[in-house]
Amino acid sequence: MGVIRSLWANVQGSPVVMRRINGWLAVFFLILIPVAYGMGWFKSVTFVSALSLWALVSGHWGAWQAARVEVMQQDQEKRMASEVVEKIVSDTQVERAE
Repeated sequence: MGVIRSLWANVQGSPVVMRRINGWLAVFFLILIPVAYGMGWFKSVTFVSALSLWALVSGHWGAWQAARVEVMQQDQEKRMASEVVEKIVSDTQVERAE
């Protein structure tokens, strides 16, 4: 179980892997549309339910990923701001004005 969690953490942390996964899933569903239509699966409650569940899961997953990236960007901005302040303080000599 630890290996699976480690692999999942690596996949989520890599934008390249996430982009590839989402790209291949998009291709898969594009191919699935004419196949499902030809096989008459659109009339199946089970198929439509499964497709609806996938839409729900992928929508929430996308929103979660976007929120995660936003939090990381905010953390990075805070770190950069504090580094800038530290650099200014260390490079500036402040003396009492007369």
